Amino acid sequence: MEEQAKEKNRLKFFPIMMYAIVMGMCGLTIIYQKAGAWLSFSHIFGDLLMIITTIIFIIISVIYLIKYIKYPMAVKKEFKHPVRINFFAAISISMLMLAIIYKEINPMISSFFWYPGTILHFYLTMYTISYWINSNQKLVHSNPAWFIPIVGNVLVPVAGVGFASQGILMYFFSVGIFFWIVLLSIILNRIIFHHQLSVKFMPTLFILIAPPAVGFIAYFKMFGVIDTFALILFNLALFFTLLVIFIYKKFLKIRFFISWWAFVFPIAAMAISTMLMYAQTEEMTFLLLSYVMIVGITVVIAIVIYQTIIHIKKHEICIQE
Repeated sequence: MEEQAKEKNRLKFFPIMMYAIVMGMCGLTIIYQKAGAWLSFSHIFGDLLMIITTIIFIIISVIYLIKYIKYPMAVKKEFKHPVRINFFAAISISMLMLAIIYKEINPMISSFFWYPGTILHFYLTMYTISYWINSNQKLVHSNPAWFIPIVGNVLVPVAGVGFASQGILMYFFSVGIFFWIVLLSIILNRIIFHHQLSVKFMPTLFILIAPPAVGFIAYFKMFGVIDTFALILFNLALFFTLLVIFIYKKFLKIRFFISWWAFVFPIAAMAISTMLMYAQTEEMTFLLLSYVMIVGITVVIAIVIYQTIIHIKKHEICIQE
């Protein structure tokens, strides 16, 4: 009876942050898909990861739906939480990334993910920003996870070409880029002049890489050129990548949290951006950097998967904080 009670409680505390796992696996899948297209890697890796990632998305979605049915107040509490509210956008981002994964393989399946994912993300973006405006936010609650609802807007055009008009895609791109600049100022102000991030959210510093990296990909998808603005986005993504590498010692002593998955998606976005730069310029520097990024993301995700499995077995995930 006690074991059954514990299992029920674990369901109650199944966190919305679990969708970060889907985001990370989607990023890894896209990397190996593009490596197959641009770097002559075997397509088997991308195809296998596509199946695994889709299954993970379905499993997490079913579990969270059961949680909503059995513990609706727990879900509503997460939705009202000043930090966790940002992770609800990970649901729509996961759908948009799955749309990217299937776009060239099966446009029909891709559209099944893209249309509801875009609509859901539009709602979550409006709701989140309204929540920030209508509720007094404490500076201590600001952290790079705030970028999650914003990054999704920039993701919409990546798979959206062919599904929607250029005007609609440009709307989402514009919103994403604008609020990225605004939130970056807020986050840097908090980190530099006020309290440091709590240990649990240190991995979210990697999210700083994502907006310019994804923005670069989206801009190229919409306009098909690498001009001055595109290069600015790419170089900013490269700068934030080098920055988190430069302060790597801050991450070595952090004990495992599910937020470790925040490492994965931004690194993946940077790796894809680098491969895109190589595909367009054929410069050896970008080829070398692409291989380094692929090896780096593979090692990081292997470590994170191992730690996730270990902590699930120890029942240290899905517990009350």
